[in-house]
Amino acid sequence: MKSLMIALALTLAPTDSLPDFSQPWDLQACISWAMDHNLTVRSQEAGVQQRELDLHTARRAWLPNVSASASENLSFGRGLSADNTYVQSNTTSTSFSIGAGMTLFDGLATPARMELSRLNLEASCADLEKVRDDIRISVAKAYVQVLYDYEILDVARQQIAIDSAQVARLEAMMATGKASAAEVSQQKASLAQSVVTLTQAENNLVAGMLDLSQLLELAPDPAFSIVRPQVEAGDIFLPSVDRIYEDAVGIRPAVRAEQIRLDGVEQQLRIARSALYPSLSLSGGLGSNYYSMKGVSTGFWDQLSNNFSQYIGLSLNIPIFNKFATRNSIRSAQLDRERQSLQLRSVQQSLYKEIQQAWNNAAAAQAKVSASQLARDAAADAFELVQAKYENGRATITEFNEARNQLMKTSSDLVQATYEYVFQTRILQFYRGEDLVL
Repeated sequence: MKSLMIALALTLAPTDSLPDFSQPWDLQACISWAMDHNLTVRSQEAGVQQRELDLHTARRAWLPNVSASASENLSFGRGLSADNTYVQSNTTSTSFSIGAGMTLFDGLATPARMELSRLNLEASCADLEKVRDDIRISVAKAYVQVLYDYEILDVARQQIAIDSAQVARLEAMMATGKASAAEVSQQKASLAQSVVTLTQAENNLVAGMLDLSQLLELAPDPAFSIVRPQVEAGDIFLPSVDRIYEDAVGIRPAVRAEQIRLDGVEQQLRIARSALYPSLSLSGGLGSNYYSMKGVSTGFWDQLSNNFSQYIGLSLNIPIFNKFATRNSIRSAQLDRERQSLQLRSVQQSLYKEIQQAWNNAAAAQAKVSASQLARDAAADAFELVQAKYENGRATITEFNEARNQLMKTSSDLVQATYEYVFQTRILQFYRGEDLVL
């Protein structure tokens, strides 16, 4: 029964919501899926829709309020008659009315509220874009981590291949009496350690794929794989921190959202000050009623026609004193403006620090790539020499393993530095408005 329900759910589910694992996913595919399915993004999108409704409501504040009413009253015993005298009788009365009212002037509070709602929508959209940017960076970081895990796994497999070949070689030499059992055992111990390193690399790759899947809101699936592009450090020109900041501060959604909120606080101040001005409203309506007393009654429609009335009126409200509420509201809005100005400066400073940190990381990684490349080349040359000596009996197995371990270490260091440099430079380019690509 449970299997049938699962199959039915999969059948009824929309096909465009199911991930396609028939092909490896590149970084853009991962980011695109995250934009559509990440719960944080979807929650922020709901917030944008709420702001759109608020703006829709604010823009219709000038429209009149229209309402209609109808009532039926029954009186028993002594009551007021139609000729305005009290009699001992049961009476009934029916009334109908429709009225409308609208504000003509409220100290310009209504247009300020409309503008504030529009700014709130823009700020919410900027917040949404910031959330998306955060997800893009997180996905890119997780994606690069998986690529790094793949490279380390390849290095571990190369180490297994080298150790396996040496174990086979020593076993063959031991069979002819040219190698001792101790040498074979020592090499097998090195192979076992390499297997442990391989297992750890495989576990790290599984953990990295799990982190990436969770960011994409994907259930773990063995069929999920990613594209492994050729990643090279290269020579990427790094502009100065100040230049990158100048490009970023005008386009980063986090800064833009706080700037919009500062404009919104100005509108809140206008709304608070509007309470100092008089307000003028217009109202009008229609109505009629029917009255009936036991034994005395005229026609229903005749009474509705005879009692039909209309009214129209203007109402002017002049504020004089409201226990300093308006003054305090104005001061509160002014304090909000100061706080928002500080918040904007704080976000700008945080952006500068993020760029500065990414720039320093990229510069350090660039230097590390150069040093690691030299170290790896030297270790490769040394390993070839030691391997040749070892195979000719002029180097010990300890020397061989030391040279091999050094080669593996420098290879891992080079891979790590390369991916760190690539990621940090892509982040700097992203701050300047470029897409995250590998």
